[in-house]
Amino acid sequence: MMQRKLALLIGIGALTILLILRWEHTITLMNRETASVQSALQPWQWAPTDTITPIPGSRHLMVSAFKDHRLGGAIRVISIICRQERQPLYCVLCANTDANSKADANANADANSKADPNADATANVDAKADRPLGQCTFLQAKVDVHSESFGFSFVTSDVLCMSPALQQATHVSITANPYAKLTFLSIQNQEVKESFKYNFTVCISNIFGEYNNALQFAQTMEMYKLIGVQRVVIYNTSCGPDVEKILKYYRKEGMLEVVPWPIDKFLTPSTGWKYDLHHGDIHYYGQLTTLNECIYRYMYQSKYLLLNDIDEIIMPYKHANLEKLMGTLQQQHPNAGVFEIENHIFPKTQFDDSGRFRLPQWRSVPGVNILEHVYREPDRKHVLNPTKLLINPRSVEQTSVHSTLKQFGLVFNVPFDVCRIIHVRGPLQGKLSKDQLFVDKKLWEFEKLLIPSIDRALNESGVL
Repeated sequence: MMQRKLALLIGIGALTILLILRWEHTITLMNRETASVQSALQPWQWAPTDTITPIPGSRHLMVSAFKDHRLGGAIRVISIICRQERQPLYCVLCANTDANSKADANANADANSKADPNADATANVDAKADRPLGQCTFLQAKVDVHSESFGFSFVTSDVLCMSPALQQATHVSITANPYAKLTFLSIQNQEVKESFKYNFTVCISNIFGEYNNALQFAQTMEMYKLIGVQRVVIYNTSCGPDVEKILKYYRKEGMLEVVPWPIDKFLTPSTGWKYDLHHGDIHYYGQLTTLNECIYRYMYQSKYLLLNDIDEIIMPYKHANLEKLMGTLQQQHPNAGVFEIENHIFPKTQFDDSGRFRLPQWRSVPGVNILEHVYREPDRKHVLNPTKLLINPRSVEQTSVHSTLKQFGLVFNVPFDVCRIIHVRGPLQGKLSKDQLFVDKKLWEFEKLLIPSIDRALNESGVL
């Protein structure tokens, strides 16, 4: 009997001690910041390569992490937050203390790229490292929900981890539940760079719905090259078989990075831009999130970024290429970091009468032939032309589709006659006759170089 009582007392005592320890651990986590602790956070795992990761204990999602040197080295985690379910979030910052880990990871990435020539060079080099983390720090996160939501529940947001202890952090996890299994993201942009691999990069926010407009895509990519674009980034939810072939072609060539974007596996994305009209959880397949992610992804890789859709071309009209255009604009407006470019519609329902570019070799290729559509809709009184953006990414903190939300420099609206967007799509003024439209044959100026390069891309990709 005495033995049973003794065993019971020991059990109660042990349980009491465990409860006290658990309570103290919880209080520690709830503090804004604690002393560094060893990575007794197991089990942990590295982020998957599909770019979207659930935040434990919530309906929120995290995408990628970057050090923001403009904010004193704060860690910015590009995220998608449910506005109706806001709750405290916590950063778990860890350092990979192996001095050789970065070199090893880079070596592995080089080996992988040689084994797979289609592998993206900008993939997180240590996303699948198998070595443990070193010191870890807990702190409460600051959540900055972007002001543009278009009425949807899930909104692009920045989860900010701000602390003097961040300087050595290499990985971060965001959680609402301190006892959940944690998934860590590699922190990118660890160093400020003054020189860049690319001068001009185009960020294509996303393609979805088995997109298979192969001809227009190939024509647009080759047109980009001729005006000075060196890199294109596309966030891919789904595409058709012909576009898939062209994506592989440009990836192998080295011009294109394809970022997997399986947003439909986590949320019900809207196919439109406004909740009242299109419904769903998130605006236009997460367009705002991918645009912001692309800015930080290429912050120190590209001098300038063009933020536009796959059926749009930002075209200089008074300069031979983008480099000369920006040389002039930056000289005239040295404090500007955001340049707004007017969008102009070239309706795909109106064709050039001559049939000059109705080429027989393109008849079997699905999609729109942009060279046939040379009629431009006129401006409408009292209707503001929407703009897309040509930016210095280091001058931008947050962006929407048609304008930036937070920036560090000035914004300049580029005159229509200097640069405009050639946007070949369905008409907005469908009742206008051809005689009421303007003729704009700017693309034809590139005929001699453009057509052979399009043919080569279609042939080598296997579309023809």
